[in-house]
Amino acid sequence: MVRKYLFLAFFLSTVAHADSIRLGIDVLRDDSFGILAGKKVGLVVHPASVNSEMVSTVEVFRQTDRCKLVALFGPEHGVYGDEYAGIPVGDRMDSHTGLPVRSLYGKNRKPTPEMLKGLDALVFDLQDIGSRSYTYISTMKLCLEACAEAGIEFVVLDRPNPLGGKRIEGPMLEKGFESFIGELPVPYLHGMTMGELAQLVKEDKFPHYQKLHVIMMSGWKRSMMWDDTGLRWVPTSPHIPLASTCAAYAATGILGELGQLSNGVGYPQPFELVGAPWIRAESLAEALNRHWQNPEVYSHSLKNEFQPPQVSPCPKGVQFRQARYKPFYGTFKDQGCEGVQVYLSPRGAETLIEINFRVLVALDAPKLFHQAAREEIRMFDQACGTDEPRKWLTEERDPGMLFERWKTVCSKFRETRQKFLSYD
Repeated sequence: MVRKYLFLAFFLSTVAHADSIRLGIDVLRDDSFGILAGKKVGLVVHPASVNSEMVSTVEVFRQTDRCKLVALFGPEHGVYGDEYAGIPVGDRMDSHTGLPVRSLYGKNRKPTPEMLKGLDALVFDLQDIGSRSYTYISTMKLCLEACAEAGIEFVVLDRPNPLGGKRIEGPMLEKGFESFIGELPVPYLHGMTMGELAQLVKEDKFPHYQKLHVIMMSGWKRSMMWDDTGLRWVPTSPHIPLASTCAAYAATGILGELGQLSNGVGYPQPFELVGAPWIRAESLAEALNRHWQNPEVYSHSLKNEFQPPQVSPCPKGVQFRQARYKPFYGTFKDQGCEGVQVYLSPRGAETLIEINFRVLVALDAPKLFHQAAREEIRMFDQACGTDEPRKWLTEERDPGMLFERWKTVCSKFRETRQKFLSYD
């Protein structure tokens, strides 16, 4: 009987959350598309562009006569989400709607004047995952820039940050390291929604542009993780199948850029695994679980017996389990790998971003950087937004001191971002 009531309470709380969260697209629809009335509209979407009832944003627009949808725009992975990361996407016609689909991850990553010709407004509705290197916020920035130059409306339909609105971690983007995986001057984990980031970009880059409109959500709080919203998760890209993958991406996505380790991409657990054929799984799990803050005790070989002299456990909400797997594609395709599976509490983990660098230290960071190709090192630095972590680890300096510096920078950012925040 007790179990029955617990299940009922859980079910009712989930329904209550789902009813209370109204996404930007819900708010726009309930307002009868007021801001877009009578306008010709282009729509930036992907498969996760759905309303709280799981109806696609494209269909929501097609069902109204208040404005006219005339074109679709697709980011990395395309409108349909069926393209691999980094693969250029071409223009096409959408067989279902008959609308032209303009690619923003092909020949052009910024909408051209020709793409925007005839539009009164460009509407942006992409679900983000909370990490700076995920390219959708860069696409947003370039869309805003194009609309400012064309003098048309740019409307952002806001969505939750799945990591919540309070977690801020990692290095800031430094000048000279801007790229498509790092366009915005924010920490790696910024704790902001797409709409809030749009306001930041506008003030920083286009202060005189007066046609940005953010359609805010209702019911979302900064303390909410994705599971608190009651919303169902739609994969935002092929390697973000679950809401929990957003936290895993923050923990291992950067180290994967170096090309020397598999981070589970190419296996059914993307970003949850770290491994290589030359790693000893038991040693790595021991090093990370029990000796987190003592890089001097790590065995550089990890094929040798591991006998560290002291214990300094990894942070709360983080645990590593020894694992063996064989990627179907990607790094170490068809090769047996040993390593660890990373278990994270998206809410309770004391850190996410530091995991990338602690793992590198445990696996002999200087050697990994030495073996990496020039392009891989460039991608690693761009993902970090700075070359400071690489230089720090190459010199075998204690990463704990670097992390403390980041915390100071993030604390300052927490104050400066305050004026752009739309939610409590």
